[in-house]
Amino acid sequence: MIPNWNQVNIVPEFCDQGVDCYRLVGGNFLNEYFIVSEAETRKLMNHPEVVGYEVYASLLNSTSQMLYYLKEQRKITSANILSILRGALNYPLEESCYREHIRVHDISFLSSERVFNEAGEMTGLAIKYSKLTMVPNSTLMIGDIIASGETLVQSLRYVTDYYRSQGARLRNIVLFTIGGTRGIELLEKLTKEIREYWPDFEGFITVYYEGIFSCYEPGDLGVSGINRALIDFYWKGGIIAPAFRRQTLSMRDPLFEKCTIYDGGARRYEIHEHIEEVLEFWNGILARADIIDKQALLEEKLGHKLPISYEDWVRESHYEMLDERETRWLYQQEKGFVESLKEVSLKQIALQRIEEFTATLRKYIL
Repeated sequence: MIPNWNQVNIVPEFCDQGVDCYRLVGGNFLNEYFIVSEAETRKLMNHPEVVGYEVYASLLNSTSQMLYYLKEQRKITSANILSILRGALNYPLEESCYREHIRVHDISFLSSERVFNEAGEMTGLAIKYSKLTMVPNSTLMIGDIIASGETLVQSLRYVTDYYRSQGARLRNIVLFTIGGTRGIELLEKLTKEIREYWPDFEGFITVYYEGIFSCYEPGDLGVSGINRALIDFYWKGGIIAPAFRRQTLSMRDPLFEKCTIYDGGARRYEIHEHIEEVLEFWNGILARADIIDKQALLEEKLGHKLPISYEDWVRESHYEMLDERETRWLYQQEKGFVESLKEVSLKQIALQRIEEFTATLRKYIL
């Protein structure tokens, strides 16, 4: 649990070129944490039908705009990109740096892969390939999905050990992620650890797309009984960008998806696997529709019990420092969303999602 998480709020940092950026305040953090929201990333995370190259392209505008901001704030001078293979290849760091005239000295590669046992449970990680380059006193840039955070921690320790073995140091680390609250806990600990041997290390600048989500904890399969611990993201316990909340609740079904992003590597490179995962989930919901408590499922996905007062909703959403006109509107929208679901069953939602998803991605289905 992040210390003082209940006291953390988001405040607007900038709004430019269609990108809304918020900063986290109130947590006495060692590092800087931002949330960015933009039309294409909202589409990516609300529609698992977005696959292939479009996954990469969806992140380009928000990444470029954030790098421009960091360059103007003099947070980035020279850069070295670390690409953690598979999911990290979705992040357009090199192209965004090129757009914003940030010099990339080199690109390093690591292959950190999940290891599963026969029961399908993740038992660890293995680095099977590495090609590291060293740029002393530079900014290390990383794009990665942070769920359990084990891949990131393993990779960063591997890289910092390499720098230390060469007698060099890093100025700071900029991390772009679709990720969860565990990332903050891990990065705060890593900064303390790194400053023991690099006292001048400036820390992490972490940019979350559309929100800081939560993962289901070990032993928790969710109300549906089919979620995966330390893998599947949802809103509960996190902080959601207001525009992402607005768009999600303007539609009926995206809130009920198995995961906010699903497997990033599969969505980009192994589309058949992604299709199988999405359809397996919705067929599972269809099979269990009569025994799933729809009210409990809705409360799980929204992240709080219903009904909820405006004051409690604002506090739990971490929106206390936002314009009240905006938060009042969002609160009323959520009430309307909840009311609209009374006349629809989970079976109807599942059947429609299976039909929509199959029709949209039929060209990938053999």
